[in-house]
Amino acid sequence: MRKKKVYRRILVSLFLINLAAIIFFGIYLLERSIPDEIKIVKDREESFNFNIPIKGNIETEDIGVISVNDTRVPSNQIDIDLSEPFTLQSSKTGRFNINLKLFGFINFKKISLDVIESVELIPCGIPIGISVETDGILVLGNSRITGYDGLNYEPAHNKLKTGDYIISVNNREVMHKEELIDEIQKSQGKDVKIRVRRNGEIITVNITPVKTINGDYKIGTWIRDDTQGIGTLTFISTDGYFGALGHGITDIDTGLLMEINNGIIYDAEIMSIVKGKEGEPGELIGMIRQGERHKIGYITNNTHQGIFGTVNRKYKFNGVFKPVKIGLKQEVKVGKAYIRCMVEGEIKDYEIEIQKVDMSNSNQSKGLVIKITDKRLLDVTGGIVQGMSGSPIIQNDKIIGAVTHVFIQDSTKGYGTFIENMVNKLE
Repeated sequence: MRKKKVYRRILVSLFLINLAAIIFFGIYLLERSIPDEIKIVKDREESFNFNIPIKGNIETEDIGVISVNDTRVPSNQIDIDLSEPFTLQSSKTGRFNINLKLFGFINFKKISLDVIESVELIPCGIPIGISVETDGILVLGNSRITGYDGLNYEPAHNKLKTGDYIISVNNREVMHKEELIDEIQKSQGKDVKIRVRRNGEIITVNITPVKTINGDYKIGTWIRDDTQGIGTLTFISTDGYFGALGHGITDIDTGLLMEINNGIIYDAEIMSIVKGKEGEPGELIGMIRQGERHKIGYITNNTHQGIFGTVNRKYKFNGVFKPVKIGLKQEVKVGKAYIRCMVEGEIKDYEIEIQKVDMSNSNQSKGLVIKITDKRLLDVTGGIVQGMSGSPIIQNDKIIGAVTHVFIQDSTKGYGTFIENMVNKLE
């Protein structure tokens, strides 16, 4: 009898655990199906169809500005039902809050409704050379060094960390590796005071350089102060700004987003293409045309959504490419689209298939799953290759996103980011 009671308790416990897991997973899927932010264009009606049992209300102090289902609501509490298709329109730009309630009464989530002016961008797709200097000297890591006495030392151990930025030595500002090395040599083995920026905070550490066998003084730290590479220019705005890559510039050794002091994008020429294959992503191999007349613009921001800056000169496309409207994430549909890139000596649009649209903000650089279907591009590159990051994605004559990553095991597939994520950084 006692064994039966124990057995029943175990079954009940398992049932409750499974029920809790199902509820938790269901709420998780619901949360992922709703974006943290919705953008709409001023005076343009936008359609939505979430088909989930959630109701909400929009908070606004401007009565009569927002209309739902083509009906202007004379209230500062506007109700919407996400279980049914609905439309939104606003006659005024601004940011509003939408409070969501599960089944109409359980507080679930708050999202922002961002009303923006109409935006037009020129989709580019040209290869660019990227040259950036870090904002300080980036610490890649520390290592042991052999001293003049034959012993091993780690002078920077637990003092400098991977991802630190060295900004001064003995109160002298340093931006380049040579300046840091010079200060360490001048120390003659005495303590050097090093100021570093770590996760946004400024700290000071004292390190004693070690004299090596060849007579140099070292602190046993791997460093970097600049980087170069090839990418793709996504767009130029009508007011002289650009966006590129669709993802940030990260350090190849640390994997961290680089904090840059300044950078320039140049014209680039593709010299050869390594085709992608299973397990080995391909690559565009190019030459950066450095020089004043090949300078396209200046990089002002390196973010997780790409690099951004100002255009140095009006980039000309011989009248072929014109500004187009942006397509917001709710306008993106599974199905045919195009990417624009330059892998055959001239800018061309290649057909792709959008296979998945993820409107959640769980990973902004991977909101779209795309597949290359155009035989011309497959013959040339094998699919998506390194250097194509930033290639604009166009659907229904609107720029809706940019290529960001390739699937390592299938180079015909990759990820893309929504163009509105990149436009956020322009704002």
